[in-house]
Amino acid sequence: MILPPRLRAVSDLHIGYPENRSFVRELRPGNDGDWLLVAGDVAERYADIEWALGLLSSRFARVVWAPGNHELWTPPDDPVQLRGEERYRELVRLCRRLGVVTPEDPYPVWKGEGGPATIAPLFVLYDYTFRVPEASTRQESLDLAYAAGVVCTDEALLHPDPHPSREAWCEARVAETERRLAERNPALPTVLVNHYPLVRAPTDVLWYPQFAQWCGTVRTRDWHLRFGAATVVYGHLHIPRTTFHDGVRFEEVSLGYPREWQRRGPVPDPVRTIHPADDLRRMQQLAG
Repeated sequence: MILPPRLRAVSDLHIGYPENRSFVRELRPGNDGDWLLVAGDVAERYADIEWALGLLSSRFARVVWAPGNHELWTPPDDPVQLRGEERYRELVRLCRRLGVVTPEDPYPVWKGEGGPATIAPLFVLYDYTFRVPEASTRQESLDLAYAAGVVCTDEALLHPDPHPSREAWCEARVAETERRLAERNPALPTVLVNHYPLVRAPTDVLWYPQFAQWCGTVRTRDWHLRFGAATVVYGHLHIPRTTFHDGVRFEEVSLGYPREWQRRGPVPDPVRTIHPADDLRRMQQLAG
């Protein structure tokens, strides 16, 4: 049976792990017209990111990438020692050489099964506003996380240069992304692709609630409604599942670390098929 071209999605490939690299090596489309949405955390080192995105772009008709926090790290053993904005811009240049769509490019329109829909890769970071519930300030929330021993590696390796802080970088990215999304064709539904969940609710199931402050920003909490999302694709949490928020389907599509996906079975299968038309019809039925 020949499948029609499909819109597929995955995130958090973390190919520094041999088991995950093997998964990516075997990842292939079911149809030459398939697109693949990659919602961040391909790898930490520049060469690994280049290998994975290069391989995937050679197999899928189009690859769309939104950066995760791990791509933005500057590991001390990476020959590419660019930091912050410079590292992100270099990754955008890399993607363009490979033919991969980034948040800096015109949003492509998916016209295959479930289309048409505008595919919008996003890069908005986080600003610590998903803080620990009992904390009233960013610093208090961070102090509670440090006291509990739950601290994201971003604090050491994700540099905001030239911005004064990660919050300031997030604020700039939110403003730029809102401008871009407002210019889209409003007649088409969107598939919003972001590394972090756009709303806080998906973080409520985290084993360590202190980690939520590294998982997004309240500034995006209504984007799925404001910008016509049929589906939101995200990763970062390593908890693959489907949830609904205000009637909009949210798909967490992480592969995650081997110790995580191996608990679900010996063969990972995180890649989801995204069908905007079905999700849009469901929303319209609910609204009716």
